[in-house]
Amino acid sequence: MKHSYFSILLTIIFVVFSIHIQAHQEEDSTHLEKTNLPKKESVINSDKENYRSNPIEEYNEAYYVLGRLNESIGLPASEYNLQTPQATLEHFVAHARNEKYEEAAYALNFNLFPSNLSKKDAGILAEKLYFVLNQRVKINWSDLSDRPDGQIDISTTTNQAVAGKPRRSIVFGEIDLNNKDIVLRLQRVKFKDYGAFWLISANTVENIEPLYEFYGPRKLDRMMPHWARIKILGMPIWKPVGTLVLILLSYFLGKCLIYAFRKLFLKSDKMWVNNISNRLSKPAGITFGILIFYILLNELISFTGSFATTLYAILLIIVIGSITWLIMRLIDFLMVHVAENKIGDTNPEENSEARMMLTYISVARRIVTFVVIIVGASIILSQFRSLEKLGISLLASAGVATVILGIAAQSTLGNIIAGIQIAITRPARIGDTIIIEDDWGYVEDIRFTYMVVRTWDLRRLIVPLKFIISNTFENWSMTSAHQIRPINLYADYRIDVEKVRKKFKELLEQEESWDKDHPPVVQVVDVTEKAIQIRALCSSKDASHTWDLHCVLREKLVKFISELEDGMHLSKSRVVIKNSPENEEK
Repeated sequence: MKHSYFSILLTIIFVVFSIHIQAHQEEDSTHLEKTNLPKKESVINSDKENYRSNPIEEYNEAYYVLGRLNESIGLPASEYNLQTPQATLEHFVAHARNEKYEEAAYALNFNLFPSNLSKKDAGILAEKLYFVLNQRVKINWSDLSDRPDGQIDISTTTNQAVAGKPRRSIVFGEIDLNNKDIVLRLQRVKFKDYGAFWLISANTVENIEPLYEFYGPRKLDRMMPHWARIKILGMPIWKPVGTLVLILLSYFLGKCLIYAFRKLFLKSDKMWVNNISNRLSKPAGITFGILIFYILLNELISFTGSFATTLYAILLIIVIGSITWLIMRLIDFLMVHVAENKIGDTNPEENSEARMMLTYISVARRIVTFVVIIVGASIILSQFRSLEKLGISLLASAGVATVILGIAAQSTLGNIIAGIQIAITRPARIGDTIIIEDDWGYVEDIRFTYMVVRTWDLRRLIVPLKFIISNTFENWSMTSAHQIRPINLYADYRIDVEKVRKKFKELLEQEESWDKDHPPVVQVVDVTEKAIQIRALCSSKDASHTWDLHCVLREKLVKFISELEDGMHLSKSRVVIKNSPENEEK
């Protein structure tokens, strides 16, 4: 674990540039680096009085009928192909990639902007939108129709296309802006006598400025000199170098936090403070370093294309995962600290309160850890819109999925619920002496789905918690650890039981492990054709001491009976042999 922190950061480097090499091979992820990127300040007057509404006229299910369209820059030239959703987006991306932003702007609907919008300002807006698309949006070109009506061709077994209603609005991407979903759309519009064609919707264009302000180029993007923009594998050289510097800086800051934790806390005279230093300093340092790297990278360096989408997704997973890990370690530390310092000794079976509290803590520790993992995983999954389709598909097949998951997870979920039942109803606690299917042992631990029982010969029984809830077992410590054990002996009919009774009382009073809660008792409990059965009862504070006591007393009673009157009272078989009259005469 000495270099584990540095290994994590090196892994980030490897993943980052491995993804970039793959992403560099995709056409839609490459674009020209510019030194004169647009500023984040709006190019439009912020006075809302100059803004206009989108003049949609009569309804038509095939397209939007507009009363005006882009009065400031004019209508697109006839050579521009904007007849299909795919063609319109290709026109915008191709011209923007070649830095022809004013031509790319003809694919945008500026009806919600002031009428005095210049072509230059329209080009700047197009450049900003292109930057945001490259930064955070992965366009799925296969989902974009290449038909004027926006329909996707579906062929039947007879190889004939299936006709459907024309579409006048198509989503080509989604992006989060301050916890608000911004949907990017293409819309089919018709203006006067011109034919219907596709444009990036006016509402999407209206959101360009706030999106660019949030996802626009970072500080170092504008500060780097021209010589630092030399590309290696399609990426300016300063970006991997800057990323490496940030990783080293984050590593150093994480190490400083670890050092500060140990330096400050190890000087304390309190044991719990020292435990914090030993158990939480490294997780806290790693989490802090990863968080600092994520924040610095997000503030100083901007990556683009599908590479950026994947990169930030991986970093987000690492950040949330590290925070979840730290919270789990903190919870684990608190539970262990309480168990070790606030609860008494659980080894003595008579300390039922301590064993009960330890059981609660053991079950709660695992349930809380499980909940933290589920919450962390949920937060991670909620950050990725690509999983929304998966969620819809799962909902569509909810019946089948429920049956499959129910069958597959029935045992696991049942055991987890059984663990909660055990914590509430307490049929067994940590430290209890129990007998399960003729095995005698102690409850050593209660985990998510099973119980660990340590037998007297140091074996470990792994017992599913459902078994504990559903089956009968003996718990010798449920209400009290005190126990009475019988000593069964067989002796001849002629033995004086009173002598055995006196001897047993004498022997019992000599033993320190006798708890004196139960007086010495000797009784004849059964007879056979050969002997009588004598039962002597002894008691002690717990099962272990009672077992040892009854073994010692049995040994001494056997010795006493065997020596009593030279062993004549030992159990024996009698055989009587009688002579016949003929033999008597002889």
